[in-house]
Amino acid sequence: MSTALPANAHVSKHPCTRAKLSQLRSHTTNARETKLLIHEIATIVGCEALASCVEAVEDGTDVSPLNYEFERQTISPQRISLVPILRSGLSMTDALLAILPFPVPVHHLGLYREKSTLQPVEYYNNLPYHRPPPEELGDHSHHVEGNAAASELAIVVDPVIATGSTMCAAIETLRDWGVKRIVCISVLASEGGLRRACEEGGDGVEIWAGGVDAETDAKGMIKPGLGDVGDRLFLTLGK
Repeated sequence: MSTALPANAHVSKHPCTRAKLSQLRSHTTNARETKLLIHEIATIVGCEALASCVEAVEDGTDVSPLNYEFERQTISPQRISLVPILRSGLSMTDALLAILPFPVPVHHLGLYREKSTLQPVEYYNNLPYHRPPPEELGDHSHHVEGNAAASELAIVVDPVIATGSTMCAAIETLRDWGVKRIVCISVLASEGGLRRACEEGGDGVEIWAGGVDAETDAKGMIKPGLGDVGDRLFLTLGK
């Protein structure tokens, strides 16, 4: 990397991540192997990311199979959402759900890059409508129906951060919903895209990547990169 990245940018140093990323780069890696490698990298990077943004807290007591009492623990915050960016973000969803100790809502965002401008276009949004917390609603809380309070923590997953435009758009959408803390997890990022997403995301946003490449080409693809991950996953190459 040519210059230091922002403080809220984190790149995995795990040797297994680097080895698996090399395997994922290869043009000989088929769709089934691509899906498995993304899942494995997402698991490693997801563990690194969550270690920095959640903490263990006591959650009462329980009894072991030998009838010994122990202090039960869970994580905080508990109001967490997982936000995969369609299509390829789906390949990372199961890895993050397996790491988390309890089920969390999965809210899908559909974003694609317009080919001429490389700007993101939203075509699907499954976030609940935002409403103020109950303490802000006061006696009128029973009149607000069909809405859901914003998550305390949103975890965005997308295998590739190329120009950074898509991740910036996702962060802005989550901000509009009312999320204060956002963790973005990717398999690979370009240096410029990672820096842009971190700087525009600002306070409360942390971005974790399995690896970083120096630049993108004229089509906004990372060099050497991973190719079009969505097409590789879903066998839609040459569409």
